[in-house]
Amino acid sequence: MPASFLLELRTSAEAAKAAETSFRHEAARRIAALEQDRAFAFRRLNLMQVIADAIDPAESEDIAVASAFAALRTRLGWNADSEARLEVISHFGPVALAMFRGSSGDQSASIHAALVDFEHWYSVSRGSSFWALFEQQIPDTPAVDF
Repeated sequence: MPASFLLELRTSAEAAKAAETSFRHEAARRIAALEQDRAFAFRRLNLMQVIADAIDPAESEDIAVASAFAALRTRLGWNADSEARLEVISHFGPVALAMFRGSSGDQSASIHAALVDFEHWYSVSRGSSFWALFEQQIPDTPAVDF
């Protein structure tokens, strides 16, 4: 059998292998990106539902914003304030305010814009997505039998 024929087959097989490997890497990267998008979308939904529930009974903007801040702190497990945490909370204020003002009518565009602005500020100032804060793992606490 001619060596050139076998070389052509080997080259073709290696090219197919490389194409498959490349595709698998790209597919894995795309799946990871879609997985993160899904996770962030559900985190966004869950947090905003908690915030909506917190501000629902509020009778004034001040009470609504304070209730939203308390719900945000609780959801993030922030039991104590720091300068960085207070900065995040203060930048979240317009979101809470837009939600309270939107409760009397359909203001979803302004709520969405406030949330997008907040997420953008967080991303630029912290170098990561706000929704990544919810990835923090809670350390296992050893069980103690008495």
